[in-house]
Amino acid sequence: MPTREKGVRRQRKVVSEHQFRGLLESAPDGVVIVDAAGLIQIVNRQTEVLFGYPRAELLGQPVEVLVPERLRERHVSHRARYQADPQTRPLGTGVELFGLRRDGSEFPVEISLSPMARDHCETLIISNIRDITARKLADARLREVAADLARSNAELEHFAYVASHDLQEPLRMVASFTQLLARRYRGRLDEDADEFIGFAVDGARRMQELINDLLTYSRAGTQALQLTTVDIGQLVDRVVSDLAPAIAEAGASVTRDTLPGVTGDATQLRQVFQNLIANGIKFHGPNETPRVHISQRQAHGAWTFSVTDNGIGIEPQYQERIFALFQRLHTRADYPGTGIGLAICKKIVERHRGQLCVESEPGRGTTFRFTLPVGLDEKEAL
Repeated sequence: MPTREKGVRRQRKVVSEHQFRGLLESAPDGVVIVDAAGLIQIVNRQTEVLFGYPRAELLGQPVEVLVPERLRERHVSHRARYQADPQTRPLGTGVELFGLRRDGSEFPVEISLSPMARDHCETLIISNIRDITARKLADARLREVAADLARSNAELEHFAYVASHDLQEPLRMVASFTQLLARRYRGRLDEDADEFIGFAVDGARRMQELINDLLTYSRAGTQALQLTTVDIGQLVDRVVSDLAPAIAEAGASVTRDTLPGVTGDATQLRQVFQNLIANGIKFHGPNETPRVHISQRQAHGAWTFSVTDNGIGIEPQYQERIFALFQRLHTRADYPGTGIGLAICKKIVERHRGQLCVESEPGRGTTFRFTLPVGLDEKEAL
């Protein structure tokens, strides 16, 4: 080979090595390169920062010097398996890894490995080492917050159940006696008295509705799901039968596609369809005949059910608000109700590992869509 060509190759090699060293030193993670025997050949500046060693102390040492003693035997076996089939991949997938600093302290790490061919057919192993202490602390804090939130929600639901349950009896007495006053003294007192008694009777009735719906909401979140195979077609037919008086009064029509069987709690799923179909019948314009249609499709391991109506629709800015407790977009005089029905639907669907959403345009109807997994077991249900 001509001398000039050899010189060019040496120059290229020097430039490549210089570039490699530059990339190595600028890497944000620790980089440790070991030979087939597991001896450290090269480290970068970040490795010195992570482990507290000057690089001169690491070169030529077994890489296990950076591993806690209790994990060294396992690390050696991981390394041996990797060397038998070297590919770019994480080390110790599914297990927690720790690094050992010079001062004896440990810290959690992520390690990814890559093979690097060297002259004379030798293969070096490049280890990229990342300190994940901050992520671990953030994850632990997130778990604590989630646990606190779950505990708070459970306590709140229990409080709502107990409070509303205990209110039933005194409220029943108030409602009974105000109704008795209305029957016995209507027309015997002045018009103001009749009006005042009417307000009391109506207030007691609405309070009973709120308490009953609040109890239903609480039960939807606290009672264990009774999972069975539910024929949704038959369930919808029973709901339509229950709503027959309201359908007849509004002159409405309720139709459905062929609907599948799913795994779920029949009682709670019936509440979902009953609320959504009843809303489709109720929220219609004054000169409009309500039409409600129930359809389905299957995709990505889930059934998606749609309840579509031709009613008054919902403006975009209110489409998230409607799923909150006691949220109403209209007066009770226009459309009666407590504003809890959609919150109950959302809770039930989420307990079945599904999602509930709405698509609507004012004056052009509304479609509520919710998903249910094709297969659901007790471990997955909330």
